[in-house]
Amino acid sequence: MRFDQRHLLGIESLRPDEITTLLDLADRYATLNRSRQKRSGILSGLTQINMFFENSTRTQASFELAGKRLGADVMSMAMGASSIKKGETLIDTALTLNAMHPDLLVVRHPNSGAVDLLAQKVNCAVVNAGDGRHEHPTQALLDALTIRRAKGRLHRLTVAICGDIAHSRVARSNLLLLHKMENRVRLVGPPTLMPAGIEDFGVEVYHDMEEGLRDADVVMMLRLQRERMDGGFIPSEREYFYRYGLDAEKLSVAKPDAIVMHPGPMNRGVEIDGTIADDINRSVIQEQVEMGVAVRMAALDLLARNLRARPTELTA
Repeated sequence: MRFDQRHLLGIESLRPDEITTLLDLADRYATLNRSRQKRSGILSGLTQINMFFENSTRTQASFELAGKRLGADVMSMAMGASSIKKGETLIDTALTLNAMHPDLLVVRHPNSGAVDLLAQKVNCAVVNAGDGRHEHPTQALLDALTIRRAKGRLHRLTVAICGDIAHSRVARSNLLLLHKMENRVRLVGPPTLMPAGIEDFGVEVYHDMEEGLRDADVVMMLRLQRERMDGGFIPSEREYFYRYGLDAEKLSVAKPDAIVMHPGPMNRGVEIDGTIADDINRSVIQEQVEMGVAVRMAALDLLARNLRARPTELTA
């Protein structure tokens, strides 16, 4: 197993073999999580702190569960009531936490680059649980594991990522990972929800769902991120669903065995029809949630191994 990262800040810095190593280990943890005895002591004696500056259900719960199943002492901080609200800077918060000697720090932050800044100021391993519009690496990794388990491989697939591309850190991380693993990536959505210069990323861009989904192996829908929008990006939710929401008619042009994904939370009747979301023959949305715990267990495990292999360092 080869994984040389000190932190997990994004997909961009990962090599294909490191992605494979993490997914292989996550596969084993997925098996463990389905057994009666789900606990492992591999992180016994280590401390994990979860800092979520943005609201989260799936990601925060799965990181907490992952750490506890591996035997770590897990503390989830309520950042809404933290000293940040009293005017403390992010760096001062990092230095305060560093003085407590945590081993693993899981951070979600609304500003791109904030997690990387924290990683520069602490001695522990840092995991990016989503920063602004930048990256959400563990989401892309759990999506990759879900695809690999459903399709039997993670290369030479046609993957259509549909919806709010411009505001989605999930789209960016998935795009980077899928390219590294030699897949064909299509981005599908209205022009107003496509970032400028997206063609330079080596993807195919479509503004028509039928064209974008034709013969796709994987259809990945994205949430409309209204909290990151500062203008009229769509005429109405009803019009958006009519043109870009996934329903049976639009899905019919994809391959007959195409799988449907969504990182959640879903807006049924806006991004995806409820019947499609609940179709046990096509939808792998619940499997994504399940694989999230396994992938986060693998990430914490691998970072902890590298942490133990390093001599103690002092932050300048």
